[in-house]
Amino acid sequence: MKTIKIQGHLIVLFISLSISSFGQTKTINQGVMTIIGTAGSVSAIENLNSGVLTNDGDLHVYNHYTNNGIVTFTNGLTTGLTRMKGLFGFQNIAGTNQMRWYNCEFDNSLTQPAFHLSNQISISGNANFLNGIVDDDNFGGLAIFENLATHINVDNNSHVDGFVRKIGNQDFIFPIGDSNFFRYAAISEPNTNTDVFSGKYFFENSNVFFPHANKQENISIIDDAEYWQIDKTSSSSDVFITLTWNPVTTPSSIFALPIDDIHIVRWDVSENKWIDEGGIADALTNEVTTVINPQTEYGIFTLARVKNILPCNGNAVIVHNYISPNNDTINDVLKITGIENCPNNNICIYNRWGVKVYETNSYDTNGNTFNGYSQGRTTVNSNEKLPFGTYFYIIEILNESNGDTNKLSGYIFIN
Repeated sequence: MKTIKIQGHLIVLFISLSISSFGQTKTINQGVMTIIGTAGSVSAIENLNSGVLTNDGDLHVYNHYTNNGIVTFTNGLTTGLTRMKGLFGFQNIAGTNQMRWYNCEFDNSLTQPAFHLSNQISISGNANFLNGIVDDDNFGGLAIFENLATHINVDNNSHVDGFVRKIGNQDFIFPIGDSNFFRYAAISEPNTNTDVFSGKYFFENSNVFFPHANKQENISIIDDAEYWQIDKTSSSSDVFITLTWNPVTTPSSIFALPIDDIHIVRWDVSENKWIDEGGIADALTNEVTTVINPQTEYGIFTLARVKNILPCNGNAVIVHNYISPNNDTINDVLKITGIENCPNNNICIYNRWGVKVYETNSYDTNGNTFNGYSQGRTTVNSNEKLPFGTYFYIIEILNESNGDTNKLSGYIFIN
């Protein structure tokens, strides 16, 4: 096998560097290499401990790519593009030091999974999933999307099989899947650009590790074909979590009518049982969304159907989901019929970005009603009138008969 070593400082400037022998040559960088134009190698690339490879251009990688030194781009530039384009089969993305890419492209249709990720790749721009699954689950790597990073073209044939970490304060769809199925989870905007969440999808029965027999009384059926793991590494934010159902992977008993019975449930480690986290189901998008507060344990989530249990002495709770706070005494405040029968309650209202705008306990017991003004303990612009639009509510009601917390959720409209 031939070896091409790059020593000193090589600048690739608007030319095509093609180092090839159909896999029989190994390209080793032990110096400083800066790519400004176009470069490519059909041989395996290895960046040694002493190597610094800065890609501000267009790097085509047709074979394995290993980094034990520094792989990066110049801060402030958005031109760096790493294209993983296999010619000989799967491609290892390996090494001991994280690779720092701006834009990247995954395009290898020769085999699945096409990319064996045992290193960490940090993406700051956009990841284009054209062809090929990035497998970090079986190889111990990690795909990281930095603040403002995005992705496109994710589908069953091209996604991340394993964990994806998201850093930042943008809403994000995790490009995750398993067993050749893309099955995303999503979060709304966290508070700060240092918030960190991770997501992974499992196409397997959660009952093996998290017994479905251990559940709140109002949970009737738990999805026994799939689940997600969503971890909060660093955050103090209320965020919306969205899960999805798919007729191919999700049991039909879960997404049967009425869809209002579809909720998100979470495995509570301390209570050793599944907990109802509420949720609003959308039949057009096959999505279920709910709010997870920052004090909640994250971890294992899946879909379930819930029973309509009335913990308030058998009385129903009805939310009148329209308010028009104009002091005409008609719909000036949010009316919740039957809430007086449930004194142990907590209500939170969020805007569409997941920011809490109102919170109170024992609703409507001492004038504490929602009148369209921001009054939550952790809201921004407290005591300011909120703009018209759609808001999300979640009501937690203690079921004193068994100690469970029942959750009601839905939308209200402020006119």
